Amino acid sequence: MTPQRHQRILDMLNKRQVDLTVCMEGVHKPHNLAAVVRTCDAIGIHDVHAIWKNERMRVGGGSAVGSQNWVNVHHYDNTRDAVLRLKEQGMQVLVTNLSETSVDYREIDYTKPTAIILGQEKFGASEEALALADQDIIIPMVGMVQSLNVSVACAVTLYEAQRQRQLAGMYDTPSNISDEERNRVLFEGGHPIFAKACKRKGLPYPQIDEEGHIVASDDWWQKMQMNQEAWEDLDS
Repeated sequence: MTPQRHQRILDMLNKRQVDLTVCMEGVHKPHNLAAVVRTCDAIGIHDVHAIWKNERMRVGGGSAVGSQNWVNVHHYDNTRDAVLRLKEQGMQVLVTNLSETSVDYREIDYTKPTAIILGQEKFGASEEALALADQDIIIPMVGMVQSLNVSVACAVTLYEAQRQRQLAGMYDTPSNISDEERNRVLFEGGHPIFAKACKRKGLPYPQIDEEGHIVASDDWWQKMQMNQEAWEDLDS
């Protein structure tokens, strides 16, 4: 890993907003899934959540163009589990929905820990999501359409959250991502070939030092250079 790439990954990690996230409820079109993840990476979101009611789709390719490698996607089989998990993390849960109690998305204080539920493309958020959420939000419109594409609505809302957080200096303070997660991202992002080999051989990730170099034992390096059958024989 070059010093420039190491520094770029560090800068990215330091600006991650671990208490800001989105939850996609049944969003199923691949280009929307990819676009949401790409926007989340651009905003500095480290974890997103996806609820699959029927089938699970992989987020990748398309508009994501590698963003899925930098953003963790957590999967759920039902809405209740996802929302309760977010509330356990102390997040206010918002949902994009047109209702009598909806407020302009710009009226929300996004400097608080926040999760935004994005409903399915055709039908919007489920009744369960609406009941579990703390607040409905809307993006005001003066044209003939009543809703934006889900990925566009996501981007509009998240950039308001970014604006507020930047004004509050929340991007200037290093994020509290765990050391283990930080090391994982540095290793996978800076040494992708070795990371793939570790997964293939079942080897643990080594530590990455302050200059981006791999710090590993002679045994780890020996196993890395062998095929799996050879180092399994060595252990026996």
